Amino acid sequence: MKNIFISSDHAGYTLKEYIKKSFIKKKIKLFDLGPNSNNSVDYPLYAHRLSKKVAKSSKNVGILVCGSGTGMSITANKHKKIRAAQCYSLKSTKLSRMHNNANIITLGSRLISRKNALLFINTFLKTKFDGGRHQKRINKI
Repeated sequence: MKNIFISSDHAGYTLKEYIKKSFIKKKIKLFDLGPNSNNSVDYPLYAHRLSKKVAKSSKNVGILVCGSGTGMSITANKHKKIRAAQCYSLKSTKLSRMHNNANIITLGSRLISRKNALLFINTFLKTKFDGGRHQKRINKI
């Protein structure tokens, strides 16, 4: 079983809380790394916090939510062993796992619906890495 971590900034807080409620209903364990309100915060703090947790084990995955998904993705990708993918469609989500073996999904709360956020996360968690020629490329990162 994977350890799933979630974090956001203030712009992503409401969507983060919605995602958490969905996981609780499904009885899926999720570790919330903050913030605990929608008060203004600096997204890099939360992206770094989550990335450090995910990087500790290949079984860990993360969900980062901010207004666009971009800031979280840029910050998370500064960490070794992290491949954060900003997902904005079902296809981008599948390919992030199949070809890039992404271990963090970043979502833009101002750009996607709640329904799509859950669809993308479920797809991200279920899609397997294809390996093969893609592993060779990942090794070059």
